[in-house]
Amino acid sequence: MDKIRIGIIGCGGIANQKHFPALKAYSEECEMVAFCDIIEERAQKACEQYGAPGAKYYTDYKEMLKDESIDTVHVLTPNVSHSPITVAAFEAGKNVMCEKPMAHTTEAAQAMMEAWKKSGKKFTVGYQNRFRADSQCLHEACAAVDLGDIYFAKAHAIRRRAVPTWGVFPDKSKQGGGPLIDIGTHALDLTLWCMDNYEVESITGSVFEKLGHSKLAAQDNMFGPWDTDTFEVEDSAFGYIKMKNGATIFLESAWAINMKDSREAACTLCGTKAGAEQLGGMSKDGGYELVINETTHGKLTEKHLSKGGAIAFFTGGHDGPEFAEAKQWLKALRGEGEPLVKPEQAFTVTMILDHIYKAATTGKTIYFD
Repeated sequence: MDKIRIGIIGCGGIANQKHFPALKAYSEECEMVAFCDIIEERAQKACEQYGAPGAKYYTDYKEMLKDESIDTVHVLTPNVSHSPITVAAFEAGKNVMCEKPMAHTTEAAQAMMEAWKKSGKKFTVGYQNRFRADSQCLHEACAAVDLGDIYFAKAHAIRRRAVPTWGVFPDKSKQGGGPLIDIGTHALDLTLWCMDNYEVESITGSVFEKLGHSKLAAQDNMFGPWDTDTFEVEDSAFGYIKMKNGATIFLESAWAINMKDSREAACTLCGTKAGAEQLGGMSKDGGYELVINETTHGKLTEKHLSKGGAIAFFTGGHDGPEFAEAKQWLKALRGEGEPLVKPEQAFTVTMILDHIYKAATTGKTIYFD
């Protein structure tokens, strides 16, 4: 069986923390044969550490895409470059895994969708939180209509003080925004996916720059003080999304906010039969917990998802969501089903985030036909 030949564009934090280890774990199925980064030393280091024999490194992705032996590309660059690189990859005949979010604007995401449809290639976006055990269980419960008609939801992406101080996160020209587009995107993706509802009627938004320039707030940051003079994005943002069937979603996102009960990449769902909450984030140790609340024999009850038991002297396997994401993507590339994260779904997430920013700027609710 021939290995899937993968080219990496962007060898920074997300590549090293997520994609490189996950792809290396499945080295019998794939091999990383090309690495590209605008910082040559970073591309060279990645190539030497993770590259297959004969792997090459580049500083220009257009040169890398000329290699016809590469069949799949992972786009792991800052948000604003996702669209041009992905479009070029499809035009070069490659499959594409693009990191979240799909793009920083609706127009940029639309260009990616059009290029994908013309190419006939595989396309997915990196929303690995769908692969967590609690997310999978919640999605199955929703698909089985265990919650009934889900009419209200909250998408949680709240950090009390955790502004990323590395890379280009506070640079609006490269990221397109702050916590809304960075972590709010995960929470919104989980919420829409579980609800299986992508038909938007209206969007209202509020965006705040209250703590980003506060030296007092910066001192308590998990990742060390951020530079308040170069902080160009919002520190918190909120969206009110009404769906065409009447369901409503409240999206909350913040890197820094005076809120004790912080949680991230999680959602709360309220249905006619039951409700569900994903608990996890800075204020909770031990990963994520799923709680389903309902009525049993005339009493209000709660069900908690049990954690899997351990087996003595056995620690093998890769059970993190990033490994499950990579495995499912590789199977899809081999024709064993479609990617779990569909481009149309990721497009809707980007469209909503973009219009939260736009609604906040105008101060008006945006309506869709």
